[in-house]
Amino acid sequence: MSAHETVIIPKKELPANIVRLGWALTFVGLALVVVSYLTDAQRAGFNNIIGFTFLASIAVGAVFFIALEYIAGAVWTTPFRRVLEFLGMLLIPVALLAIPLFLNLHDLYHWTHADVVANDKVLQSKSPYLNEQFFTIRFGIYLVIWGAFYFIFRRNSMKQDQNSDQKFTKKNIALAAAFIPLLAISISLFSIDWLMSLEPHWFSTMFGVYYFTGTILTALAVTTYFVVVLSQKGFFFEGINENHYYSFGALMFGLLSFWAYIAFSQFMLIWYANLPEENFWFISRWQNGWEYVSIAIVLLHFWIPYFMLVSRPSKMKPSILKSSALLLIFSHFLDLYWLVMPTYSASPVFSYYELAFPILTVGLIIVLFAMQAKKYNMVPVGDPKLQRGIDFHL
Repeated sequence: MSAHETVIIPKKELPANIVRLGWALTFVGLALVVVSYLTDAQRAGFNNIIGFTFLASIAVGAVFFIALEYIAGAVWTTPFRRVLEFLGMLLIPVALLAIPLFLNLHDLYHWTHADVVANDKVLQSKSPYLNEQFFTIRFGIYLVIWGAFYFIFRRNSMKQDQNSDQKFTKKNIALAAAFIPLLAISISLFSIDWLMSLEPHWFSTMFGVYYFTGTILTALAVTTYFVVVLSQKGFFFEGINENHYYSFGALMFGLLSFWAYIAFSQFMLIWYANLPEENFWFISRWQNGWEYVSIAIVLLHFWIPYFMLVSRPSKMKPSILKSSALLLIFSHFLDLYWLVMPTYSASPVFSYYELAFPILTVGLIIVLFAMQAKKYNMVPVGDPKLQRGIDFHL
């Protein structure tokens, strides 16, 4: 294909019933969130952290895979990159969901109370980092980094649809080289700020990697689910084959194994050292009913999807890819619940409070994706690598 040849793939919008479902879930979720904050602001706030960090996982993970494609020169992912570009738009609701959290920091974070810090030597030693002003500044920096690179990646990709100019690819490759290290630092600090500091006396040098691995695995699972469903419904190009499906399945399987390695390593090192200032965090998650959630995470976030995807044929079956992707998405939300809620309650809790943000996040994902599919082609038709990606064979 010549440098300025464009692959002709018609733009297709999502069905109206899917769009209506997205809006319905969004309004129902938003109503439940409002009711939650009016009836129990603290409990709603902890669930807000879960929904907020879950959406951040998908949005930031999507931007990571966009950058990874460019810097690695990947071909097979090119036909599906627009799905990632659509999912990256979730950065906007991520910023919006942070607003109620900043309004309720004192109800959620122990270290925001000056009188508590004044009588706690550990918190005093951490106060140069854990203070509200620096906390807010850091979050602003994270958003600027993620948002700036995402919108430039996206703008160049959309412009390339018009003329297939290779210069846009070269620009994004250079941007990706700068973005990857910034992402590694920012996503690690983001997880420390919003998740690990819920219990500021505890620390883990692996926590940032743990969250980052869950982030990219979840973003990949969401992308895989969208690709398979959209392909089955006829919204992608003709010619998606087992080689494409296998690549999604193999990458999901690899990241799943890496997540399990990081999760086990974090647990094993703290268990082996058996230091009171470290092991109390895991002990609180192995009693009063939390042990069942811990076991569920081991099964749902590793063993079951592992055996679902371990064989080569299973990685090529759309039905298995969809079910394993949905299981991993759910498991990441459960993992965040396990990370956050023991700070709120000594035993697991479940009510409409815990349903509000899952419903809202699913609705937002559908609505934002549908809005962009209405305006842009779901395939980057101007990318010079597109035809090679469509013809990809292992």
